Amino acid sequence: MDAQSRGRADEIDPADQWVLNPQTGNYELRLDQSAQHSSPPRSNAARSTPPKNAASGTPAPGSRQGRRTAAPGREVPGQRSRRAGNASGGTNPPTAGRRKRKQPASRKKKALLWTGGVMAFIVVAGSVGAYLVYQHFDSNLNTVDVAGAGSGGFKKDQAINILLIGTDKRSGEGNDGYGDKNSVGHADTTILFHVSKDRTNATALSIPRDLITNIPDCPTKTAEGTKDIGGTRKTRFNESLGQEGRDPGCTMRTVEEITGVTVDHFMMADFNAVKSMTTAVGGVEVCLAKDINDKDSKLNLPAGKHVIEGEQALAFVRTRHSVGFGGDLSRIEIQQQFLSSLIRKMKSSDTLSSPTKMWDLAEAATKALTVDNGIGKISRLRDLGMELAKVNPKNITFATVPVVDNTDKATVLLNESKAQPLFSMIQNDTSLTEVKEKEQDAKNQQAALLKGPRAAASDVRVAVYNGSGKQGAALSTLTWLQNEEGVLKSSNEGNAPAKLARTTLVYAPNQADQARKLADLMGLPATALKPGTKDAVGREAMTLTLGSDFKGAGVPITGPAKAPEGVQKVEADKQVCAK
Repeated sequence: MDAQSRGRADEIDPADQWVLNPQTGNYELRLDQSAQHSSPPRSNAARSTPPKNAASGTPAPGSRQGRRTAAPGREVPGQRSRRAGNASGGTNPPTAGRRKRKQPASRKKKALLWTGGVMAFIVVAGSVGAYLVYQHFDSNLNTVDVAGAGSGGFKKDQAINILLIGTDKRSGEGNDGYGDKNSVGHADTTILFHVSKDRTNATALSIPRDLITNIPDCPTKTAEGTKDIGGTRKTRFNESLGQEGRDPGCTMRTVEEITGVTVDHFMMADFNAVKSMTTAVGGVEVCLAKDINDKDSKLNLPAGKHVIEGEQALAFVRTRHSVGFGGDLSRIEIQQQFLSSLIRKMKSSDTLSSPTKMWDLAEAATKALTVDNGIGKISRLRDLGMELAKVNPKNITFATVPVVDNTDKATVLLNESKAQPLFSMIQNDTSLTEVKEKEQDAKNQQAALLKGPRAAASDVRVAVYNGSGKQGAALSTLTWLQNEEGVLKSSNEGNAPAKLARTTLVYAPNQADQARKLADLMGLPATALKPGTKDAVGREAMTLTLGSDFKGAGVPITGPAKAPEGVQKVEADKQVCAK
């Protein structure tokens, strides 16, 4: 029986064999194959006894006995070794059950947990189905304690930042010929996936593996306890994972140091993710602007559109010498094009309406996935997935950290003038995609508070307080205002009575022109302006209190309204042909 039909003889769908009992809230195995319209009574044994494999009597993959955690002694903490499976490489779902039934439309919408990513990024896509067997997929997951590297969780009313990591470790059947055979598993593909607070948009920011950066000190959990791995200056970004035993928590810390964005969770996978996920959805359509025969990646396709899966899909995302400029940045571009297509396929009705594809997606995804403890259960991935699924693909933008060539031509350096504004956009939850409703609301708000004349900088009178928690913030701002912007009627009032999350400017009605000028100078959002009701008297100054969003004197509090010119972008709802 092949991979598409195993466990599905006689039109029996494996996902339908496990049903939710509304009285207990648990998923239970339905053994009566003749039941078509009504649910038979369930015995206590059916509710409490974990399913066993018929041949061996051992706990089935869905039972809690099957739960796996990160084992000590691996080359890289958190990187999984592959388990033996059946002949087709997967774990068979339970084979007994009732007849296949049509899934309610509401469940179909909830069935797909999607985002994107070459290794770990695509894994999110099929991780959770609302009607699937939680215990079974829980046993597939591999978890790592990242020693406090993440935020510890995500909240429904806040932005979400997930680090998606693909390693070059050659684990998994059939992967001996890929990558560096001696690699301990470096961060080969890394994407910071930012989902906006209002869930209208998302940004997937690729970080080049050859970026020269500083890797901070990294506490790493081992079987013997927490080990402190020293940092390294001016080295390749990909060495933030694997080198000297660094775990994914170290990659999270490195990304935060580069971008200034706090990472909530990580997800990591190896080469098998691309092969198994694309096979599960029946292939992904890609487009080539020219013929490609790449001896290194082993991709051999003529120009035009193609549906690829398995080994051919992996070859596509590994191709770099035959596209663009032939380097890692060109490989990133082709990966982003591939991921956009994969997102569209997984969001299609063809995938969502197929219980068979949904089962195979969830099976492939969870087997390929390693996550931090904070999302190390299917129920938590489900909650995360429901948040991610709110974003329309047309408002997902792939971008790459702006870089310039290093003198050695083998590595790259951060392009500060373009990278910092891009990082600021993510920090301030500003979309790279134009979301019309959000953009119009912002314009209306700005127009209400910022419309009108501006005072001269020399006429702006402001008292600066430090509520940011950053030492010297008020003094550095005062120095910048007076020396760089000509705001001479400004004073340093020291620490504010309490810390603030957001910078605020309190002003009187007759100081509105001064407030507008200071907002222009400091890049203050309309929400930072707090107009009073009584006019100022004499030399009374406005009150500027710096909050935790303060990044430095002269750095705009809000992110730019749009991405800097020249930043490479790919939108998920559009097909682009690799050149």
